[in-house]
Amino acid sequence: MRIALLAAAFYLLSSGSLIAADRLVLPGKSGPGKGRRIVLVSGDEEYRSEEALPQLARILSERQGFDCTVLFAISPTDGSIDPDYTRNIPGLETLDSADLMVLFTRFRDLPDTQMKHIVDYVEAGRPIIALRTATHAFDLKSSDSYRRYSWNNKEWDGGFGRQVLGETWVAHHGRHGEQSTRGIIAKGAAKHPILRGIADGAIWVPTDVYKVRLPLPEGIETLVLGQVLAGMKSTDAPVDNPQNDPMMPVAWTRTYKSGRIFATTMGSGQDLLNEPFRRLLVNAVYWAAGMEARIDGRANVDLVGRYEPLPFKFGGAAKGLKPER
Repeated sequence: MRIALLAAAFYLLSSGSLIAADRLVLPGKSGPGKGRRIVLVSGDEEYRSEEALPQLARILSERQGFDCTVLFAISPTDGSIDPDYTRNIPGLETLDSADLMVLFTRFRDLPDTQMKHIVDYVEAGRPIIALRTATHAFDLKSSDSYRRYSWNNKEWDGGFGRQVLGETWVAHHGRHGEQSTRGIIAKGAAKHPILRGIADGAIWVPTDVYKVRLPLPEGIETLVLGQVLAGMKSTDAPVDNPQNDPMMPVAWTRTYKSGRIFATTMGSGQDLLNEPFRRLLVNAVYWAAGMEARIDGRANVDLVGRYEPLPFKFGGAAKGLKPER
């Protein structure tokens, strides 16, 4: 009885999900990922990572069998999800036993007690999937121990973004909120397992292309280039100006201390509405986890449940929501 009461105090059962007070836990159903644990870390003020990562986790757990835990930026005052609060992502200790980290944060200033779990994970050479603002995931103003992970660190040039992922924040390349992105498969990359089942030009996302410094560091394999479109519809024509000459890489792979890294500067809650982009992420999960032989270009990557993400913008997060809702 006591064990049952303790369990009930920390977890609620909802639609097959175990829900802790500050995180979402999704046990994997049947699928190739059965028994593998993924921790998805959200926390950005603009691109609705708090909506995108729960949906991605549901796809990975229900469609592919992975056990998924989603972490959030949590307000210390009322326990609600608050992407604007940069100093608290509880549950990062779950990375200690994770098989894969999916990171989608922006300018987080985490305390050392939390940041330590991320740094230990990364420096152990374990696999990472990094979305959009993960290139500038950290801005550690209050940390002496891990300050080098900051996006603009000078001693460790570009911090975590540049040194681990391959690039930090540089600038918008497309016009933000005015020009969308079509994914063009990079020359020579079509047979990469991450691109299995994805046609050239099929990826379209409303987020704009980020600028990167070319060439990217040695050891990076570019998979997808971002064609800047003239507007915010998938049918819009590409711009006819230097924005597309050359096109910027928007998805690439590399290794860091033997750990496989997949990074994309695409990503928002709305970007997940594009089926080829979802497939790119699911395929990347398999590849990063060393399971590329199990990538099936026809696998089910359909959305799970009702998914109507809010538009990306600052101040656009839903207010007062908690993981159990």
